[in-house]
Amino acid sequence: MSAHHEVFPSPETVHWGVFNAAIPPVVEINSGDTVTLHAVSGGADIMPDEADGFEILPEHPVIHAKVPRGPSGHIMTGPVAVKGARAGDMLEVHIQDLQLRQNWGWNRIRALAGTLPEDFLETRLTHIKLDKNNMVAKLPWGVDLPLAPFFGVMGVAPPPEWGEISSVIPRAHGGNLDNKELGVGTTLFLPVFVDGGLFSAGDGHAVQGDGEVNGTAIETSLSGTFEITLHRNAAPTMPRAETPEHYITSGIDPVLDNAAKQALREMIVLIQEKANLSKEDAYMLCSLAADLRISQTVNVHKGVHVMLKKSALHG
Repeated sequence: MSAHHEVFPSPETVHWGVFNAAIPPVVEINSGDTVTLHAVSGGADIMPDEADGFEILPEHPVIHAKVPRGPSGHIMTGPVAVKGARAGDMLEVHIQDLQLRQNWGWNRIRALAGTLPEDFLETRLTHIKLDKNNMVAKLPWGVDLPLAPFFGVMGVAPPPEWGEISSVIPRAHGGNLDNKELGVGTTLFLPVFVDGGLFSAGDGHAVQGDGEVNGTAIETSLSGTFEITLHRNAAPTMPRAETPEHYITSGIDPVLDNAAKQALREMIVLIQEKANLSKEDAYMLCSLAADLRISQTVNVHKGVHVMLKKSALHG
């Protein structure tokens, strides 16, 4: 019988700005169990004033004070170890639920960063009120923007030989994918590189456009509930995902064209795995029915994901 686990953010249960196979797990679960990870978002430099009506989670300043900050601003909750997971296996991470933890988010344009670094030479931080009941963001110019929460960072521990790596750059282990399709009801498939897999999540987004062009979404603190299932000897070469309607493959590379090619090649392989089609037929189907979308253009390595409707493959 499956069990449910819950992890709250604290100096003992988060890691800031890095992935590392040496980070010990904060909880161990069985395959098929669910785990709720509560997360916080942002360093001390982004915190608003409570006097303006913004909720400050009590653990947030404690983490700022006690957890060493890594090379990026992502505060991840975890890792979660899955009993029996070994290198070469795959974790199936089904996103059952996502909830806002506070009534605000933030967006920051950083000077000389983002997709247009040459056009925006000054840093600007904007706090944005979130209506949790109606699930909208109150934009400064009077528009209510519907929310679609997801975690920008979901990943496993990288191979031990990589050592400590920044959470900014997405890689084969997942991490900072910033793919807005990874919301409730979606399943993420991640390769396992170390015992336990060591899954973590953070970088909560209330809503984001494809590309995340200025470098941030509406960043906020989220809670996520995940059902995690272990598959033996089934590791994909890159993260994959499924929505109820689509198959999704990923490409990650410093060059956007290369990321697109990688994501497309991954989709061709997936099609051949799912159906008895030749490589040429799979390539043709991609040209007829698959959509190449830009996940993000701001994480040093660019991200592209290919989406194929399941109906195009299975009828």
